[in-house]
Amino acid sequence: MEPQREWFEKDYYGVLGVAADADERAIKRAYKNLARKLHPDQNPGDAAAEERFKEVSAAYDVLGDAEKRTAYDEVRRMVASGVGPNAGVGGGFGFDFGDFGGAEGGGLGDLLGGLFGAGARGRRPRGGPQRGRDLETEIHLDFDDAARGITTTVRFTADAVCSTCHGNGAKPGTQPQVCAQCQGSGNVAVNQGPFSFSQVCPTCAGRGVIVTDPCPTCRGRGVEVRPREVKVRIPAGVSDGQRIRVKGRGAPGDRGGPPGDLYVVVHVRAHERFGRKGDDLTVRMPISFTAAALGSELQVPTLDGGTVTIKIPAGTPSGKTFRVPGKGIGGGALLVTVDVEVPTTLTSEQRDAIEALEAAFDANPAERTRPSRRAADGAA
Repeated sequence: MEPQREWFEKDYYGVLGVAADADERAIKRAYKNLARKLHPDQNPGDAAAEERFKEVSAAYDVLGDAEKRTAYDEVRRMVASGVGPNAGVGGGFGFDFGDFGGAEGGGLGDLLGGLFGAGARGRRPRGGPQRGRDLETEIHLDFDDAARGITTTVRFTADAVCSTCHGNGAKPGTQPQVCAQCQGSGNVAVNQGPFSFSQVCPTCAGRGVIVTDPCPTCRGRGVEVRPREVKVRIPAGVSDGQRIRVKGRGAPGDRGGPPGDLYVVVHVRAHERFGRKGDDLTVRMPISFTAAALGSELQVPTLDGGTVTIKIPAGTPSGKTFRVPGKGIGGGALLVTVDVEVPTTLTSEQRDAIEALEAAFDANPAERTRPSRRAADGAA
């Protein structure tokens, strides 16, 4: 049975366990939680879980698409009003899709008509090839691989073209037969007064062909849920949470339609030394307080395993950041922040030296900023 017709019968919000006014994020979160729980990998041999997984996927295919969701909500409103797919002549749709559009056409009438394959106002039914669903998987990368880019393989379990029948749904050695009722279109026309409507062919359920001897692997569906491997090129500088699109590696299309796309969500592990701000790398380096006071040169490690020398000017404060161009990601910079270390233990010689240094200064910083008594009296 075609998904469009199922809209009259299926409460997809109930399938996902969300409210009818749930936002896009809530719908996606509910789908991911259910898909993870019901995934065939988690329930090997459990036919009920597999069927529920397919039902959840079908619900998200509609509610996860803004255009389809708008049309679905209108269909459900009509169902609640008592209008259904069997209200018209010969089991056709008992309403005029054009009633939902404006005088110039367009609007929800055209949207519903296109999605349902209706021939209202002479529009051509849609019973041809259907594009497959987009799929999503995840990959975890080391910091270095994400920075440099890498070609790798992602492994996941999802719908794929049946390995036994190669997608036609028929047992090897047999072939599907063109449906005699719809002549392969998947739709049959219903005339009602001056208007022409179409409905999913009841003989072939919209496929356009009849499988008399189904494939034992996919049971006539043409697709099977099985482990898949897809090679993906991760570009240099990919960031945590970024989605990489792999064209044509999603779910198989229906009735000869093209496959969907695969989206790979990248998760980047933290580096033990470097951080990241866009294309810039960040690193913190300790220096002694004498090096900060007198000035020095500092050897700083780089992501490629080398080092770069930066000059620390005399009087550098703790927390100052130095920028080294070209040592980040993709032409970004290396941002070096220095932390001035203060010793926690001193030898007697070191203490004497520091006390002599203190005596050489006129006053401590707090006293330099404190106004003199004479200045204070004058202000008064």
